Amino acid sequence: MGSLFEELEAREAVALRRVEELETEAVALAGRLEAAREGLVRLRIARETVAEVLAEMPPETTTVIRNAEHAAEAEPVVSAYVGAERQVVGVLTVPRWQPGMRTDALPRDYRDIVEVVADAPGPVRAKQVVPRIGLPAEAGKIEGTRSKMKRLVERGWLDEDTPGLFTVARRRAEGSANSR
Repeated sequence: MGSLFEELEAREAVALRRVEELETEAVALAGRLEAAREGLVRLRIARETVAEVLAEMPPETTTVIRNAEHAAEAEPVVSAYVGAERQVVGVLTVPRWQPGMRTDALPRDYRDIVEVVADAPGPVRAKQVVPRIGLPAEAGKIEGTRSKMKRLVERGWLDEDTPGLFTVARRRAEGSANSR
């Protein structure tokens, strides 16, 4: 009988080591997943920012020299980046708020955000806005919405007096009661 219990204890020890190894792998995998999600959010924000910068850049002309010995034969060529904002898919530009401007000047996603913030009784966080604009309450959607809300702050549509808490811009609310 003694050898049976010893065999069971040995198997239990092996099973315990395997469980501990798998738990360690699960923690490492969860960390890698979170890092990948953060990278995805950063890439989305970078793409939107680049598209905005390109949209605001004036057309430029670049001189191309086909042969260094024949510099006199330089030809002006329109830069490959001119007009690139027209080729970026899924990026919306947000106009700067001006007195008398209504939310219908905004792209639909941004308009929805401003309307939700305007209807709120007080300051709101991005995670409160996400479900109200019809998105699932996932980290990526919350970060994307927060990015849009910060863009709306930069453009004068919203205020962020306390980090992470957004309200309708005071000057917009005072300047135009029917801005929606």
